[in-house]
Amino acid sequence: MRTSAPSPNGSPRTGSKRSAPPSRRAVLKGLAAGSATILAAPPVVAQARPPVVVVGGGFAGASCARALQRQDNALAVTLVEPNPRYTACPFSNEVIAGLRELEAQQFGYDGLRRDGITVVQRSVTGLDAQARRLRLDDGSDLDYARLVLAPGVDFDFEAIPGYDAAAEALPHAWKAGEQTLLLRRQLEAMEDGGLVVIAAPANPFRCPPGPYERASLIAHYLKAHKPRSKLIILDAKDAFSKQRLFEAAWQELYPGLVEWVSLSFGGRVTEVDVATKTLVTEFGSHSAAVANVIPPQRAGAIARTAGVADRTGWCPIDPVTFESRLVPGVHVIGDAAIAGAMPKSAFAANAQAKACAAAVATLLTGEQPAPPKLINTCYSLVAPDYGISIAGVYHPSNGLLAEVDGAGGVSPLDAPPDFRAREATYAAAWFETITDEAFG
Repeated sequence: MRTSAPSPNGSPRTGSKRSAPPSRRAVLKGLAAGSATILAAPPVVAQARPPVVVVGGGFAGASCARALQRQDNALAVTLVEPNPRYTACPFSNEVIAGLRELEAQQFGYDGLRRDGITVVQRSVTGLDAQARRLRLDDGSDLDYARLVLAPGVDFDFEAIPGYDAAAEALPHAWKAGEQTLLLRRQLEAMEDGGLVVIAAPANPFRCPPGPYERASLIAHYLKAHKPRSKLIILDAKDAFSKQRLFEAAWQELYPGLVEWVSLSFGGRVTEVDVATKTLVTEFGSHSAAVANVIPPQRAGAIARTAGVADRTGWCPIDPVTFESRLVPGVHVIGDAAIAGAMPKSAFAANAQAKACAAAVATLLTGEQPAPPKLINTCYSLVAPDYGISIAGVYHPSNGLLAEVDGAGGVSPLDAPPDFRAREATYAAAWFETITDEAFG
């Protein structure tokens, strides 16, 4: 249907009678009125666009900012992140093993800017929760109607005596970046026959299968380049994610190369000697040519600044809205949140970001959001063409996120090589999809 063009006074032309052309004075008067309307518009628009601030530009924060903007264009969304680029942890184990370059892990925020999101490259130094105001490191303030924190993790270096000053000699490489390359260079410089030791922390920590994927890909590197070497995993727990799949793969691909030492058999590292690269456990000590110590973790520093972390070091949340149980108006997503059965992973962070964005948009209308259903799928590479996975579905139950019985699963233990190769391909496709969703 063709729509009639409006007349100068705003009423539609009917076509039955031609109105007289407007006088020059009337046109100028109309333009003046229009100018006044334009000049007066910004305050009205500002009032109609509730400010939502997201702190942290990783998978959780970037995904949430984009989901908020796409959920409701009436929101004024700001992302606060001090770094111009984000270096992703998923697939960084391939960088350590020399299978991928670090540049493939790095993403900027131009995609968010194109979406109309304001990106502020500053650090948060304070929070006035009553006034709903953030203080930034340049002394400026940001007001918010709702605040979403995606702090990621920090490390509890003091938990392992001797390790507080050991990051360079015994890199954790658990935040992708320069330490990822440092660990890679140490492996390349190690003589054939050297011992590689990975110290894995107790739960909870970021990416539960990560240390075992790392061990697998380092073993792949050693098998190809330094076949007389050996790798030991010293573990602060008695079981780990996808354990049967990993152990079967090690037996198949790297027989005699990988050894896992559980908590019960002296796997927990109690002390390190930086000078000699010695890791001490309750049952003995291990002198390494290359030592990768992954320390215990807690929510990132902004969580403590904001008062949303409890005595465990993590952030209790409402599982429906992701609102902090400690500070009203503040939501916490990703690795920092106490998410019940849901693991700390990039996939989980992305899923929580979308659910939180929907909840925030609903709360700002005065309504209550519906309980979400969240999915997590975690891929691990045991070799470049050998992938394994685990999946779960989660819903709010008894104040936490609980797993939906029978809704998840793991890769078959007896899968043929072409199945493993497909899972490796799926892992690469997942990484491309999630990084595009968050940053593209």
